[in-house]
Amino acid sequence: MSPLGTVLEQYILLSGAIFALGAVGFLVRRNVLVQLMSVELMLNAVNLALVAYNRVYYGGAQGQTFAFFVIAVAAAEAAVGLAIVVALYRLRSSVNSDEANALRH
Repeated sequence: MSPLGTVLEQYILLSGAIFALGAVGFLVRRNVLVQLMSVELMLNAVNLALVAYNRVYYGGAQGQTFAFFVIAVAAAEAAVGLAIVVALYRLRSSVNSDEANALRH
């Protein structure tokens, strides 16, 4: 196997570890801000995997292009998520996700 192939395995393992850390952070914590940061961590783990695969398989820049779109979606998600957090905080003076059902009314 080429040296670049072993580097790909290391990047994929790192990406998997970062994604798992983000998933655990999202599932365990009840603070909405921490959950948003965990989602961002998972999206960045996917971007790392996309760019690593694109580096090994020279088919153009499809992986990097897709990572760019993931970054754009993550920015929109952060803006909408922070707006929801501000609305929740104004309504309940807390950012616990257990109290998010208060936004339904």
